[in-house]
Amino acid sequence: MTSAVTCNTPQITEAMARIIDLDRYPIHELASPKTQALIAQCRKQLDETGCSVVPDFIRPEAVARMRAEAYRLRERTYWSQHSHNPYMTKDDPSLPLDHPKRFFERRTSGFINSDILEADSDLRALYDWDAMTRFVGECVGVWPIYQWADPLARCPYAIMEDGHYFPWHFDGNEFTVSVSVEQPEDGGEFEYVPNMRTLDDERIDDVRSVLQGDRSRVNTLIWLPGALQLFKGRYSLHRVTEVRGKGAWITALPTYVLDPESVNRPERAKQFYGYAMPIHYEREGKRPDRLID
Repeated sequence: MTSAVTCNTPQITEAMARIIDLDRYPIHELASPKTQALIAQCRKQLDETGCSVVPDFIRPEAVARMRAEAYRLRERTYWSQHSHNPYMTKDDPSLPLDHPKRFFERRTSGFINSDILEADSDLRALYDWDAMTRFVGECVGVWPIYQWADPLARCPYAIMEDGHYFPWHFDGNEFTVSVSVEQPEDGGEFEYVPNMRTLDDERIDDVRSVLQGDRSRVNTLIWLPGALQLFKGRYSLHRVTEVRGKGAWITALPTYVLDPESVNRPERAKQFYGYAMPIHYEREGKRPDRLID
C-alpha cells in the first residue's frame, strides 16, 4: 500500500489536536518520520502478535471528557445478560457437545450505542476524522478501509463494572480499534490468542482447546487510559476477564471495516446492542466472508 499525506483543514486539525497528542503522534502528516516510524512499529506488532498498543495517544483532558460522556450516558447503556458462544450464533444441537459453537458463557457487560453519543462527543469527532481512518488503514496495511455502516456499532463505548465478564469471542469486523477510557481497581484484563483462525480455516480444534483451558497461546494485556489499541479481532479469539472492585472498564471502540456495506448480523446486533434495525436484516445476505461470524 502506498502512503499519502492526508489533507485536512487547519480548523479540523486544531480541533483534533485537543483530542489526539498530534505533537507526539502527527498522524495527519503521514510522510512525517515520526508517523512513518509509528506505522512501522504498529505493523510489526500486528504481524508478530496480532495486537499493537500506542500509549498516551489520546490527551488526558480528552480521556476525561470521554469518561464524563460515558457516565452521563450510563443510564442508557444496554446491559447484556446473555449467554453466547464465540461466534454469537445460536446453539446447534446437531453438533457434538464439545464443539465450540455449543460452548456458551454468560456475558455481563454493557454498550453505549453509537447512535446516542452526544453531538460534541470527542469519540464521535475522532471517528469521523478522515486522517484517523487513513492512519488506521496504514497501520493495518490495508486500503481502502471504511467507517462502519452499522449505526449501533460504529463507535460505541463498552462498559464493565464489578463482577462483569466478557467471554471468549471473535469480532464481527476485520480488525478492532480501541481507546482505553477507564480501568478498574482489579481485573478487566484483555486476553487474546492471535491469528486463531483464517478466512479458509476455522481451526475448530484449536478454538476448542482454548475454551477447555489451554493457555499456551494466550496473551494478556492491560492498557492504560489514553492508549490506542489496534487488534485483529476477526481472526483472534479474545475476552475480557472479570472486573473486580471500584471503577469500571470503559473502552471506546471506533470500528473500521473493509466492506462499506457490511453491518452486524441481526443476532449479533441483538446480543450486543439490544436490538436489530432494518439495515441489519436488509444486509444479512451481503457478507464479506464465509466465516461462522
